[in-house]
Amino acid sequence: MEPLTLETDCAVEVGADESVQTAEGATSPELQRIEELNHDAELRWKDKLSVENSLTRSLVSFQANKGRAVYRWFKYKEAFSAGLIEYLLNHYRISGGTVLDPFAGSGTALFAAGALGMKAEGIELLPIGQTVITTKQLIDWDLKPGDVERLAIWMEKRPWRESKTVKPFVELRITRGAYPTETVDAMGRFLAVSEQENSRVKAVLFFALLCILESISFTRKDGQYLRWDYRSGRRQGKKIFDKGEVLAFDKALSDKLHQIVTDLLAADMRDDLFATAPSRADIVLHSGSCLELLPKLKAKSYDCVITSPPYCNRYDYTRTYALELALLGVDETGMVKLRQEMLSCTVENRAKDLLALNPKWKPAIAAANDQELLQTILAYLESQKELDLLNNDGIPRMVRGYFYETACVIAECARVLKSGALLLMVNDNVRYAGASVSVDIILSEIAEKLGFVAEQILVLPNGKGNSSQQMGAHGREALRKCVYVWRKS
Repeated sequence: MEPLTLETDCAVEVGADESVQTAEGATSPELQRIEELNHDAELRWKDKLSVENSLTRSLVSFQANKGRAVYRWFKYKEAFSAGLIEYLLNHYRISGGTVLDPFAGSGTALFAAGALGMKAEGIELLPIGQTVITTKQLIDWDLKPGDVERLAIWMEKRPWRESKTVKPFVELRITRGAYPTETVDAMGRFLAVSEQENSRVKAVLFFALLCILESISFTRKDGQYLRWDYRSGRRQGKKIFDKGEVLAFDKALSDKLHQIVTDLLAADMRDDLFATAPSRADIVLHSGSCLELLPKLKAKSYDCVITSPPYCNRYDYTRTYALELALLGVDETGMVKLRQEMLSCTVENRAKDLLALNPKWKPAIAAANDQELLQTILAYLESQKELDLLNNDGIPRMVRGYFYETACVIAECARVLKSGALLLMVNDNVRYAGASVSVDIILSEIAEKLGFVAEQILVLPNGKGNSSQQMGAHGREALRKCVYVWRKS
């Protein structure tokens, strides 16, 4: 590991001595103060900010899962890789006990920890993540050789093509018109015929369908929303978007089943999922919001937390995974409920009354209140809102909610971890209205007030770029992408 040098490393943000401009081009004293505080914070943390060359962007993302059997089935773009979990557990010599992931996503941390012989528990709010995890559990625990043979028959014979019955499925306002007409018909016939299979085969077939929705639709996941291909007939901004080939249903489904069956039949398949066959108790999924469920977990009972929360980047997972959520039966009311239960990371999140949720979070609220850089950023964003200089007035509320809610999550992690246990968190820094938000340092300083010692902030060698809007208004600037290493005191 190399120390991060303030003068040369690409991951370092704008220094305090640089002229910072507002959206209107005038020097802003508020922005200048934020940069001074950022610079002071980086000096305070200079010995703990370390560039870790082994942490590539591929490793700290879904990309490294693409070649891994089982993990590659569903493309959960926001996930980290199984290789990262293996690296962290091996590097920090964590080999026993129970790992907790409060933002389990598609379950990568759970399954990778299970492969190394550890127990694992996860919390996941979105039904799509829950379904990916439970389907993988079903495959490992319950799937029979005859079930794999049935899946192979579906792959080869494509029995849905002969069906005269079509099963309807839910469409939401934001998913209406997402598929070609012939694809909607094929999906309905596929769902109807799959009802004739046993529960295990039916579950895997449905999972295979979830895996291909983006590829057979006119949409592409784009962080904050679904981007629509021009062939859908939807107008979305001034630019015409062409996603390229929209796969035919029969080919996409058969190819996905081929991938699944191939992995299941491969002699070394189990090495990609579990090194040893775990019992049902070895991986436990809690379905719901971590703000609701973390306080219900037993204190001082976990040996490690490995997680990657939603980033403070306006990404709305209820929109990007709308196709999958609709197929899972989530209706309009359910979508709104999920969006509000998420950790605040989108401008549509309303403020949560955190002390009403849990009065014991007063120290977490106080830690966020006392964080000077955070409070200066929040005051600046509110002033930009009043001047009508933000592209969305929900940004100040979102940023405030993000840090205060994350502070509560950190407090709960400190409560449930054993003394001396590590919390390892993947997260990105962000930028709004020209203000660099050092998420890594802000959260680390909050964590140190809530029972952790921040040992290191491991910085990826290549920084993360800004949004096109930010680069256009404020210039190109690399933002740190990091893994935080905190130890329970």
